[in-house]
Amino acid sequence: MTAPASTNGADSASTARSDAASTGQSPVPAGTEPMLMYLVKQVELAVRSRLDELLRPARLTALQYTALTVLERHPDLSSAQLARNSFVTAQSTADMITILEGRDLIERHRDRSDRRRLVVALTAAGRELLDRYRDPVLALEAEMLAGFTGAEVSALRRSLHACHVNLAGHLPR
Repeated sequence: MTAPASTNGADSASTARSDAASTGQSPVPAGTEPMLMYLVKQVELAVRSRLDELLRPARLTALQYTALTVLERHPDLSSAQLARNSFVTAQSTADMITILEGRDLIERHRDRSDRRRLVVALTAAGRELLDRYRDPVLALEAEMLAGFTGAEVSALRRSLHACHVNLAGHLPR
């Protein structure tokens, strides 16, 4: 998945070409660097794979873990809100809620402010599971960011957030 480099990619591509020229190596042809979208997807797949491996003893997937962390930050979400915030479809969320509820990690109850609305929340067992895996997940993130300075981590966080904001207005509702 390569394409002509973006503005930021063009800078690094031209640097690579001039570095190659100064060392007598063949220059890197324009457009041979992977697109940033491809690299982001590769990181996402690696993170998901490593999280699945890490969470396997708890019989939990990366997507289920994500849903639990979303509920930790935002209690009492509707299943549609949980789906949007957990990056899964409504159908997948319904299946996931059934599984997590069956394991007593989440519960469904009526919203206190709108009794017609059914919401999802963490149980004590769900909180305990998140607490048990908090340090291993933080260690995995630290491994991913090895070699980055604090300033680089902050810049990466801002950049990724900006990328999300740029695209979020164009997502199907």
